[in-house]
Amino acid sequence: MSHAGAHDTLLVALSIVIAVTAAYTALDLAARMRATSGWPAHGWLAASAIAMGGGVWSMHFVAMLAFQLPGVEVRYDLGLTLLSLALPILATAFGFFAVDRYRQSRPALLASGFVMGLGIAGMHYAGMAAMQMSAELTYARLTIALSVLIAIGAATLALWLAFRNSTVAERALAALIMGAAISGMHYVAMAGSTFSAVQSIRSLNDAADLSQTKLALWITSTTFLILVLALVAAMFDRHFAHLTSREATALRESEERFRLLVESVTDYAIFMLDRDGRVANWNAGAERIKGYTAQEIVGSHLSRFYTAEAQAVGAPEAALKTAATTGKFEDETWRVRKDGSLFWASIVIDPIRDAHGELVGYAKITRDVTERKQAQEALDRTREALAQSQKMEAVGQLTGGVAHDFNNLLMAILGSLDLLRKRVPTDDPRITRLIDNAIQGAERGASLTQRMLAFARRQDLKPRAVDLPDLVRGMTELLNRSIGPQIAIETRFPLGLPRVQVDANQLELALLNLVVNARDAMPGGGQITIGAREEHAPDGGATAARYASLWVQDTGEGMDEATLARAQEPFFTTKGVGKGTGLGLSMVHGLAEQSNGRLILKSRKGEGTIAEIRLPIAADAEPEAAPATVVPYPRTAPRAYTVLVVDDDPLVLENTAAMLEDLGHRVIEARSGREALEMASRARSLDVVVTDHVMPGMTGIELVERLNAERPGLPIILATGYAELSAAAQSLPRLNKPFDQNALARAVDQAVQGPGPEGVVAFRPKLA
Repeated sequence: MSHAGAHDTLLVALSIVIAVTAAYTALDLAARMRATSGWPAHGWLAASAIAMGGGVWSMHFVAMLAFQLPGVEVRYDLGLTLLSLALPILATAFGFFAVDRYRQSRPALLASGFVMGLGIAGMHYAGMAAMQMSAELTYARLTIALSVLIAIGAATLALWLAFRNSTVAERALAALIMGAAISGMHYVAMAGSTFSAVQSIRSLNDAADLSQTKLALWITSTTFLILVLALVAAMFDRHFAHLTSREATALRESEERFRLLVESVTDYAIFMLDRDGRVANWNAGAERIKGYTAQEIVGSHLSRFYTAEAQAVGAPEAALKTAATTGKFEDETWRVRKDGSLFWASIVIDPIRDAHGELVGYAKITRDVTERKQAQEALDRTREALAQSQKMEAVGQLTGGVAHDFNNLLMAILGSLDLLRKRVPTDDPRITRLIDNAIQGAERGASLTQRMLAFARRQDLKPRAVDLPDLVRGMTELLNRSIGPQIAIETRFPLGLPRVQVDANQLELALLNLVVNARDAMPGGGQITIGAREEHAPDGGATAARYASLWVQDTGEGMDEATLARAQEPFFTTKGVGKGTGLGLSMVHGLAEQSNGRLILKSRKGEGTIAEIRLPIAADAEPEAAPATVVPYPRTAPRAYTVLVVDDDPLVLENTAAMLEDLGHRVIEARSGREALEMASRARSLDVVVTDHVMPGMTGIELVERLNAERPGLPIILATGYAELSAAAQSLPRLNKPFDQNALARAVDQAVQGPGPEGVVAFRPKLA
């Protein structure tokens, strides 16, 4: 009797759930297989095969447990049962491996699906063959073929879905379809199966069998445990892979940002060196600073950027060794660009080590700080010039004070000697000669004070339009007589040279000092060249000030840098004791500064010296007046004057009073401005006042203002050696210190009677 059998509805549903779950698990594990490589990928492949093959096998046996034959007990052969388990696992593993190995090609997909489908179908029929029961089993060929086709189609679909990217929802839908297809394959095959009962069945006592209930529980629990564990493992792996991917992405983004940062920096040369010091990479800043492109320099040694001198002493190797041993190398020195030019570089080299502390290379940062170095050098030069200027100013103040006091001493000496010469007997020539020698010594001292005042810029200058070629031609005889026959003088003056605004007498003295210095620098003879040229101020521009340079050049021994730096200092000399005062160049410097010009010295040891006086161009073309000839001044006053003499120095006061009394005048002496005011208020008659300027308590200018307020129209003479006076003092009659009796008589007469055509003539000492 034939029987188609019946199915338990609950177990049928359970078998379908097992098939769907196994399909989803296999697809999920296959996704992990695609996301990895190497042995992890093979592990996930095996897991996918076990999940798919084992899940299909579990679905099959749960479905078989759902099949019931009334009155017939069913048992299963263990060997065939294990064979039915191995077939789908091995077939699934082969399918996944082949499709993955051959890059998911269509032929590989179809062939793998065919083999996998046959394995699944073989699993079904092997499991059917494992059934032991008192019935015979027969199959319809059409249903066999249909079940095999369903198995092959489901396997091909599973392989195709396993190797494409999909979302969770897509995998769930695909698993539902695959589970239904695999379940359908089983139940289509069961529909074509016929069971025929027999009278006697072969003995089952010697067969290793499993009871139907135990087998169902074991298969169901084991299957779900394996699938759940596989899904949990895939979930954790996916989580860790996501973390790893996110970290890798962040690392790549960080590296990309750092690469863009390094390559975008143009003010710094940033690049890597290998352990041997060869360039490994190159940024835009390195290309801009050093001139090399990455193609030209990568692979080259670090020494390419060093000067030949630095390479000769092993500087590149020493820098890398210092960085490796101490952790950093820093330096500022010269480096070489591609075109051979030098630049001042700030360099930092840091060692790069791996996780084990092994040296793998170096990071090098170079910055072009040439402009900073030049600015610092310019600042240092400015500070040095400022310090020198402050020093010269301080020395000038000291020199001016000393010259003022020395002037007062010379006043007393010259005046006393002048009066003494009138009173001693003239029949003894030795006495006359001694007095004349003393007067000459005092005159030389007066010349020295003039130089000191010139350096301090306190001498009284009378600038006029001076023709430089005419001035030099007028001094030719004096210059030739001063330098001797071993030295030749050559002049170079361009045609049309404009006149300069300067005190001609002081410029003559300055030129004579420069020529004498040139002579002393050539003890064996040589040549002195005197010339001039018109130039513009160094700052340029259309409105730049014009000036003319009068220069003196010699072929002497020259000066080194240390001597040149101090040459304009007062009292500094290289001529030896007794051979020079050290005030010649100082006087020239003071004259140039006071004339709104400048003294420039250029010299090198063994190459001679050029002294250049820059003087402003005269605003008008009026030539300088011819110097007045100083002759003894005759007394022309119709009567004796009452003269108020004011000076805080007793020697000067007594000497001035003695000279005035010798001229026949009545003298009132005052030692301060306040005492002078008291004397003037008590005097019945007062014709003229001769006052010093620099006095404690009340200056000569302040005294003049008080006297003008109390006695308007009173003639006042200001006796001083200073040139820096207020505008109000410039209109007063001036008597330059030191003065002799002749200059004093002229000043007094002209102050009382009115200035003559020649004005006040100051005492001019002879040149030493």
